[in-house]
Amino acid sequence: MEEEVQVDQNFPLFSRKTKPATRKPVPAPTSIEETPKQLDKETNSGPTPSHITFSDLGLAGWAVQTCNELGMKKPTPVQYHCIPRILSGQDVLGLAQTGSGKTAAFALPILHRLAEDPYGVSCLVVTPTRELAFQLAEQFRALGSCLNLRCAVVVGGMDMITQTKTLMQRPHVVIATPGRIKVLIEQNPDIPPVFSRTKFLVLDEADRVLDVGFEEELRAIFQCLPKNRQTLLFSATMTSNLQTLLELSANKAYFYEAYEGFKTVESLKQQYIFIPKNVKDVYLQYILSKIKDIGVRSAIIFVSTCRSCQLLGLLLEELEIDAAALHSYKSQSLRLSALHKFKSGQVPILVATDVASRGLDIPTVDLVVNYDIPRYPQDYVHRVGRTARAGRGGLAVSFVTQNDVDLIHEIEAVLGKQLEKFDCKENEVLDDISKVYKAKRVASMKMMDDGFEEKAQSRKAQKQKMQNERKGRNKKQKRGVTKDIEV
Repeated sequence: MEEEVQVDQNFPLFSRKTKPATRKPVPAPTSIEETPKQLDKETNSGPTPSHITFSDLGLAGWAVQTCNELGMKKPTPVQYHCIPRILSGQDVLGLAQTGSGKTAAFALPILHRLAEDPYGVSCLVVTPTRELAFQLAEQFRALGSCLNLRCAVVVGGMDMITQTKTLMQRPHVVIATPGRIKVLIEQNPDIPPVFSRTKFLVLDEADRVLDVGFEEELRAIFQCLPKNRQTLLFSATMTSNLQTLLELSANKAYFYEAYEGFKTVESLKQQYIFIPKNVKDVYLQYILSKIKDIGVRSAIIFVSTCRSCQLLGLLLEELEIDAAALHSYKSQSLRLSALHKFKSGQVPILVATDVASRGLDIPTVDLVVNYDIPRYPQDYVHRVGRTARAGRGGLAVSFVTQNDVDLIHEIEAVLGKQLEKFDCKENEVLDDISKVYKAKRVASMKMMDDGFEEKAQSRKAQKQKMQNERKGRNKKQKRGVTKDIEV
């Protein structure tokens, strides 16, 4: 028997507007049944009309000038369709491929409104990863450079007392990861009032933020925000979860969909290598030794686990290949250091888990290597989207072992295209097999000496404890709902 889905009326995804922006007030309906849910959906993958510029979208002159100074001469399709809707006061959900300018699509109209009323926290942006939060802050500061914009980043791994003090100063824009902002809201009664006049809530990489694992965090966030705010959701992939929430909660909302399903850009060349699992490192060393010859400035190597990421980083170090490793077992300072080294060009290779798969915009990335094939096609789309951005070309190479065949077929089916075979000479690749195996043994010993396994076990125990506490809270909530029904 299927369980009936209960919609919590106190926890809607989109808020109900008391009155449309810039229009005369409309009398409130006398009952919920009389409130028609309106969803203006548009699917349009076409380019922006050639005569359209940022000045045609309704943005202030200073915003248009800033776009010109940043080299943004013409709005991208997602900007062209979404900016006027946000300026008109609508809730907006924007679905567009990676590298399409989604951040500017919501940041520009938010900054336009902020310039008209620069008091209090105007916008709260919630994003799934710390690295993406810092990048979003950089982009907000660049686009709002002439406004003396005060932008705060609130993420885990940083000092909470400092973050609390920063929030109490009421910056214009707060960019946060769900877990940390929830903790600050719940532990300090002075924090919720900070968001009492917030005009915009943005969920960036919305499908990930709306994952069921973040329900508690979102509930805490929604409870301290005004109901007459605008809610903006942007993502490169649409999941059934996101679609369901849209259908259940949308009210006077605009949904822009650049494409249906999953899509990668045409300028991205996607290839695969079918290899035995025990020689993946040998093939990786071969490809990385050739990056200068094939014109690759920098590359990101994606792996599935923190352990693999750490080991691969040490392996490349032993092979004298400059690389930085980025994964969630590292401290926040080390994570930021690794990303900074890569973005600044100090190291040309970044080995990363999926904490780096979403939203990061690094123009020099010409190559993405899927060392491990992701379990879900949408994760593949986000990973390969780190290259071939903003009309540039790029290459994605996936290592396919016997155990990955079904996964790669699923990815191809979702993309609607087959990956090409990567051309390389096996004998040439395997020339360095002894060298790579020796380096891997040394890297494994280094990892053991550094106590990585102990740190990993400690992290797993901490995570399990948090999950158990969450389950306990959910059971209490369910018991409370049951009692209400029985009464």
